[in-house]
Amino acid sequence: MRNSLKISRIEKNDSEQFRELVKLFNEVFEEPNKVASERQLKKLLKKPDFYAIAAIKKDKVIGGLTAYELQRYYTNKSELYIYDIAVKTELHNQGIGKKLIDYIKDYSMKNGIECIFVEAHSEDRQAVKFYESTFGKSEKVDHFNFEIKTTPQ
Repeated sequence: MRNSLKISRIEKNDSEQFRELVKLFNEVFEEPNKVASERQLKKLLKKPDFYAIAAIKKDKVIGGLTAYELQRYYTNKSELYIYDIAVKTELHNQGIGKKLIDYIKDYSMKNGIECIFVEAHSEDRQAVKFYESTFGKSEKVDHFNFEIKTTPQ
C-alpha cells in the first residue's frame, strides 16, 4: 500500500507536507526556491476555501495542486480556481495530473462547486495540451496584473 499513489487534501496541521508541495512547484516551474514562512503556510491551510491537494507515493510528494474556492453572487454555488498544479518532471505522462484533476472534480461535484477554472500561458503548449485533455473547451481572455507596492510587515 505504501507504494501506491494516494491523493488527498493536505491536513490543516501538515505544513511540512505543504512546504514539500511548494518546493515541488518551484522545481517544476523552474522558479527561485522560495517558500513562505511557516506562519503563512499554516494560515493558508486553516482557510476552508483554500485547497492544497497532494499526490503521494512512497511517502513523498510527487505532485499536487492548490486552488481557491470563490463564492459567487449570481448563484448559491461556488467556483474553484486552480492556482498551481504540477507533477515531478520525470513522472509526467503517467496519469498523475489527470488523477489530481479527477480528485478535485469529484470533490467539487460533492460540495456544491459548479465550475472549475485554470489559466495557462498560450505558449506553454504542454500545459495547454494537458488542460484540453482534462477540461476540454478553452476560452481566450486578457489577463491583467496590477502590481501593488506594499510596506514590509
